[in-house]
Amino acid sequence: MNTFGQLLRVTTFGESHGPAIGCVIDGCPPGIAISPEDFAHDLARRATGRTRHTSARHEADEVEILSGVYEGKTTGTPIALLIRNTDARSKDYANIAAQFRPGHADYTYWQKYGARDPRGGGRSSARETTMRVSAAVIAKKWLAEKYGVSVRGHLAQIGDVLPRTFDVAAIETNPFFWPDAGQVSELESFMDALRKSGDSVGARIVVVADGVPPGWGEPVYGKLDAELAAAMMSINAVKGVEIGDGFASVAQKGSEHRDEATRGGFLSNHAGGILGGISSGQRIVVSVAFKPTSSLRLPVRGLDVDGNEVEIVVTGRHDPCVGIRATPICEAMLALVLMDQALRHRAQCGEVGEVSPRIPPGKPG
Repeated sequence: MNTFGQLLRVTTFGESHGPAIGCVIDGCPPGIAISPEDFAHDLARRATGRTRHTSARHEADEVEILSGVYEGKTTGTPIALLIRNTDARSKDYANIAAQFRPGHADYTYWQKYGARDPRGGGRSSARETTMRVSAAVIAKKWLAEKYGVSVRGHLAQIGDVLPRTFDVAAIETNPFFWPDAGQVSELESFMDALRKSGDSVGARIVVVADGVPPGWGEPVYGKLDAELAAAMMSINAVKGVEIGDGFASVAQKGSEHRDEATRGGFLSNHAGGILGGISSGQRIVVSVAFKPTSSLRLPVRGLDVDGNEVEIVVTGRHDPCVGIRATPICEAMLALVLMDQALRHRAQCGEVGEVSPRIPPGKPG
């Protein structure tokens, strides 16, 4: 429901236009150095209002640590984080409060609860992902310090536009998290035209984790790839998840897809770093598809709460492509799943230690 994870459990709460959003992180080990300033970088990467290519909503996103940290370090008790909403404009939703916006969760929330918060989508708003990113700041730090694991992502496709080259250094130098610096001006023109037309477009994010040791994950119902897929699908607007080659595997021969291994390492990574639901020690590769934004100023047919057919026009501040700021969100879910799996592996198999032979990661894929 509003909690995910087993040993590392994260519960988020709050609505898009409520007074605040927050999360409680339970099961976090003690001794991790953390301060409010540690959250600023990733929250700024996720935030709206930083460029003309995202929603104009501009939140301060200042984290308050309410519990679980003493003298700058985690104590092992539940960590409560709070971020106050400072730039909500609920009046933008007054005209559609009694209407079901096509492509949104308005109708399904109404059917489930018999009530809904229409202000910015309430609980179904992407505003909720702010707390996932906040919780993952701690997970990323723990993974890096304890195991040397790094997590990063990039925008791999927007509409029908693909990168012509791939340069890791370019990803953090532009607002799109795009790996081809030479295409940034092209993307800006693409987004300007899209915004002017009043329409939206989908996107694909690729997120990877390097340094994950072999052995994380469980063989049947706790498969690492299954939990990653569920975690990514829990993000608003996600409609597809691939691990490794994903659906491209359909057209491959078995002789091509199987990742050969030598003493020098794996020769390919079609499996995306996971075999039998357990990490192989190779790079974890996850691809995530985001649908086009449904909040548009273009008129659309729909129904109201009385069952009447109405013409719906959505006003307010919305992203023409939610994928532009989804990179840190996908990174967050990957990091949180990995930390939870690492804790579970340590609990069950910590005494097993390193088993020989250990195949080097080889080609990252």
